[in-house]
Amino acid sequence: MPKPYPEEFRQDVVRVARNRGPGVTVEQVATDFGVHPMTLWKWMRRADIDDGTKPGVTSQESAELRKARRRIKLLEQENEVLRRAAACLSQAHLPGKGSTRS
Repeated sequence: MPKPYPEEFRQDVVRVARNRGPGVTVEQVATDFGVHPMTLWKWMRRADIDDGTKPGVTSQESAELRKARRRIKLLEQENEVLRRAAACLSQAHLPGKGSTRS
Protein backbone atom coordinates (compact mmCIF):
# COMPACT_ATOMS: atom_id res chain seq x y z
CA MET A 1 0.00 0.00 0.00
CA PRO A 2 1.46 3.38 -0.94
CA LYS A 3 2.41 5.78 1.80
CA PRO A 4 -0.24 8.49 2.18
CA TYR A 5 0.63 12.06 1.33
CA PRO A 6 0.67 14.57 4.21
CA GLU A 7 -2.60 16.49 4.62
CA GLU A 8 -0.87 19.86 4.15
CA PHE A 9 0.57 18.68 0.83
CA ARG A 10 -2.88 17.53 -0.32
CA GLN A 11 -4.42 20.88 0.59
CA ASP A 12 -1.69 22.77 -1.26
CA VAL A 13 -2.10 20.68 -4.42
CA VAL A 14 -5.90 21.08 -4.33
CA ARG A 15 -5.55 24.84 -3.85
CA VAL A 16 -3.19 25.09 -6.84
CA ALA A 17 -5.52 22.95 -8.96
CA ARG A 18 -8.53 25.09 -8.06
CA ASN A 19 -6.65 28.32 -8.80
CA ARG A 20 -4.99 27.08 -12.00
CA GLY A 21 -4.83 29.43 -14.93
CA PRO A 22 -6.75 29.12 -18.17
CA GLY A 23 -5.51 26.30 -20.35
CA VAL A 24 -3.88 24.48 -17.41
CA THR A 25 -5.45 21.08 -16.82
CA VAL A 26 -5.80 19.16 -13.58
CA GLU A 27 -3.64 16.49 -15.18
CA GLN A 28 -0.81 19.02 -15.67
CA VAL A 29 -1.05 20.17 -12.06
CA ALA A 30 -0.99 16.54 -10.88
CA THR A 31 2.06 15.79 -13.00
CA ASP A 32 3.85 18.90 -11.71
CA PHE A 33 3.35 17.71 -8.12
CA GLY A 34 4.17 14.07 -8.91
CA VAL A 35 0.75 12.59 -8.13
CA HIS A 36 -1.58 10.59 -10.33
CA PRO A 37 -4.32 12.72 -11.92
CA MET A 38 -7.06 10.46 -10.54
CA THR A 39 -5.60 10.96 -7.07
CA LEU A 40 -5.86 14.72 -7.47
CA TRP A 41 -9.44 14.44 -8.73
CA LYS A 42 -10.31 12.41 -5.62
CA TRP A 43 -8.63 14.98 -3.36
CA MET A 44 -10.60 17.76 -5.05
CA ARG A 45 -13.88 15.86 -4.67
CA ARG A 46 -13.09 15.19 -0.98
CA ALA A 47 -12.24 18.90 -0.46
CA ASP A 48 -15.57 19.90 -2.06
CA ILE A 49 -17.45 17.61 0.33
CA ASP A 50 -15.46 18.84 3.34
CA ASP A 51 -16.10 22.46 2.30
CA GLY A 52 -19.83 21.76 2.02
CA THR A 53 -20.08 22.60 -1.68
CA LYS A 54 -21.05 19.01 -2.55
CA PRO A 55 -23.15 16.53 -0.58
CA GLY A 56 -21.49 13.62 1.14
CA VAL A 57 -19.88 12.40 4.34
CA THR A 58 -17.10 14.74 5.44
CA SER A 59 -13.66 13.52 6.46
CA GLN A 60 -14.42 14.40 10.09
CA GLU A 61 -17.70 12.47 10.07
CA SER A 62 -15.95 9.53 8.45
CA ALA A 63 -13.20 9.55 11.10
CA GLU A 64 -15.79 9.73 13.89
CA LEU A 65 -17.69 6.81 12.37
CA ARG A 66 -14.49 4.71 12.14
CA LYS A 67 -13.69 5.51 15.77
CA ALA A 68 -17.22 4.60 16.88
CA ARG A 69 -17.10 1.29 14.98
CA ARG A 70 -13.76 0.42 16.61
CA ARG A 71 -15.23 1.25 20.03
CA ILE A 72 -18.32 -0.86 19.36
CA LYS A 73 -16.15 -3.81 18.29
CA LEU A 74 -14.07 -3.52 21.47
CA LEU A 75 -17.18 -3.33 23.65
CA GLU A 76 -18.68 -6.37 21.91
CA GLN A 77 -15.46 -8.32 22.57
CA GLU A 78 -15.46 -7.26 26.23
CA ASN A 79 -19.12 -8.24 26.52
CA GLU A 80 -18.36 -11.68 25.08
CA VAL A 81 -15.55 -12.21 27.62
CA LEU A 82 -17.87 -11.23 30.47
CA ARG A 83 -20.65 -13.49 29.14
CA ARG A 84 -18.27 -16.46 29.00
CA ALA A 85 -16.90 -15.70 32.46
CA ALA A 86 -20.43 -15.53 33.89
CA ALA A 87 -21.32 -18.85 32.25
CA CYS A 88 -18.16 -20.43 33.63
CA LEU A 89 -18.82 -19.16 37.16
CA SER A 90 -22.46 -20.27 37.10
CA GLN A 91 -21.37 -23.84 36.32
CA ALA A 92 -18.55 -23.96 38.87
CA HIS A 93 -19.05 -26.01 42.04
CA LEU A 94 -18.41 -23.55 44.81
CA PRO A 95 -17.32 -24.87 48.26
CA GLY A 96 -20.23 -25.37 50.61
CA LYS A 97 -22.65 -25.70 47.72
CA GLY A 98 -23.78 -28.83 46.02
CA SER A 99 -25.05 -32.13 47.50
CA THR A 100 -24.82 -31.69 51.25
CA ARG A 101 -28.15 -33.34 52.08
CA SER A 102 -28.33 -35.46 55.20
